[in-house]
Amino acid sequence: MAKSTLDPETRLLYGDSLKAPFGYEFDGGIATTFSMDFETALAVPVSLALFSSKSRDEILEDPVTLLESAERTAEKLVVYVDAGQIHADVRQGSRLASLLEKAVLEVKAPNEGSFHPKLWALRFKPLDRDQPMRMRLLILSRNLTRDRSWDAAMCLDGERGTKPFASNKPLHDLLAALPGMAVGKIQDTRRALTLAIANDLRYVNWDRPPGCDAIEFHVNGVGSHGWKPTLSKRIAIMSPFVEPGALKYLTDLADQAPKLISRSDQLVCLPADVLDRFREVAVLDEMAETEDGEEPYRNEQQGLHAKIFIQEDGRDVRLTLGSGNATNSALLPGGRATSNVEVFATLHGLRRHLGGIDEILGETGFGRMTRTFQPDEVEPPDPADVSADQNLLQARRALARGALSLRCEAKEEDGAQRWKLWLVPPEGGLRLDKLGRLRAWPITLGEGHARGALAGIRSGSPIDLGTMALVDLTSFIAIEITDQATGRTELFSTGLTVEGMPEERDLAIFNHVIDSRQKFMAYLRLLLASFIDQPLPPLGQHGKGKGFWGSGAADAPLFEDLVRALCAGDGRLATVDRLIRRLSPETDAVAEDRVPAEFKELWQVFRTVLEASDAR
Repeated sequence: MAKSTLDPETRLLYGDSLKAPFGYEFDGGIATTFSMDFETALAVPVSLALFSSKSRDEILEDPVTLLESAERTAEKLVVYVDAGQIHADVRQGSRLASLLEKAVLEVKAPNEGSFHPKLWALRFKPLDRDQPMRMRLLILSRNLTRDRSWDAAMCLDGERGTKPFASNKPLHDLLAALPGMAVGKIQDTRRALTLAIANDLRYVNWDRPPGCDAIEFHVNGVGSHGWKPTLSKRIAIMSPFVEPGALKYLTDLADQAPKLISRSDQLVCLPADVLDRFREVAVLDEMAETEDGEEPYRNEQQGLHAKIFIQEDGRDVRLTLGSGNATNSALLPGGRATSNVEVFATLHGLRRHLGGIDEILGETGFGRMTRTFQPDEVEPPDPADVSADQNLLQARRALARGALSLRCEAKEEDGAQRWKLWLVPPEGGLRLDKLGRLRAWPITLGEGHARGALAGIRSGSPIDLGTMALVDLTSFIAIEITDQATGRTELFSTGLTVEGMPEERDLAIFNHVIDSRQKFMAYLRLLLASFIDQPLPPLGQHGKGKGFWGSGAADAPLFEDLVRALCAGDGRLATVDRLIRRLSPETDAVAEDRVPAEFKELWQVFRTVLEASDAR
């Protein structure tokens, strides 16, 4: 029997969904997310730029690969995230995370709600110039984090043509509005890329999923193309977060409401008259939350996170998925002081092709992963904790929405140049009167370098975050805040504008990673890797060939890699030239030992050919 739409055994892997189609390479992309963590964000460029089959954890253990993929995508990717929702850790973070400073932009929703869309818009250019540009669209319920929750996603591919499609206008309007939501300064190149991708989306004819006759896109909180569900015979809802107003709004549009799937801690807060609107109320079975009893990794989230709304009208079905929960701020139309920015896609089709409520959420579909909700299985949340959560959220937003900045100063210490970092609050300070404590530290140094900052931020006085090496300078600051009434604590990170950031900081990070001949050769092979002619050399395995010229990948000589790159004429040799110049004694006094003499002699020949080619 064919699997139903959204069958739990049909998985879409995040990394695989970002890889370029065969014969294409990544050319630009925009991502939106409510929250993110640095480790997942660092792994993303590897999926975009390199055909790696390694797992996320294996990728994170290879700093050379992380560095190269980050540099390949440095000018091609922008990630927009809700201000105050970047995860932080008490441990010392990767210095490579600082390379995300230009790619990650924090934003705030226009109506003081949450910036909550989860979307990827990717552009791929053909290696054969006669082929058309292709685009990929991902609409998800998943954030850019390592959470292992049950999420729902839709992946569409299509060609960029010359005719605009009216159905794509909501997507265009969302992306075009993003630069205006930024809480800090946005570089002209990032703005231009965002607007270019927004314009490209208008001209894409998407390949529809099996069983789908038409697709509509909706964006709540931006423009006039919000999701406005119409009347139907039946409606079913899967949403981890729910509120009475939104559920009443949705069920009033249908004759019947067969099923609601949510979380116990949310359902226990609903009035009985709202629960009674549904024939069946269910939660995710505990056995479905983990695979083989695995424990979550640190703060890794599990459980239900998918948002799905299914409407039936006889033989016709409308299936809507995306970022929005069945909550008032996500769904209720008009007249609200606050509303979220959300993105949805609605698939239209026949029930026998697309599947209906009973097929998708029944015992043959996702329903087999659920069980009936028992109202007495959990206690309602303590009102004091709910109030504390709201206090902490307001403090996050006050701190992350452009109020703070950083100042960097050079300092001589024990004969070596160090750098002092100051956290600068706005003139007059911030009240933050519901906080009992606030600590801050650069993510590259960890909790051991935390400084108490609440008094300084309240008074408007700069806070000394300590002195550090150039390689540890970062605009990402971890902030720990504590609710005064309950003692509840939250930890997050935010990227701040830095006055006086040395231009050579990125080079210091580069030299920190490429600190030996072995790592130089590994980096060089990544630069030369051709994803059409040959597979990517195994990550983390360097120098297994014979002598200096062994490649570590089936003993293919490095000379042949250089010749392939020269013949391809695709810019790889120019990238190698920039690497050699970057590691020259003029820019780095200790770089000489990292570039083998044999390679430098050979490279002079290739550089001469390269310069002659440029002259023509």
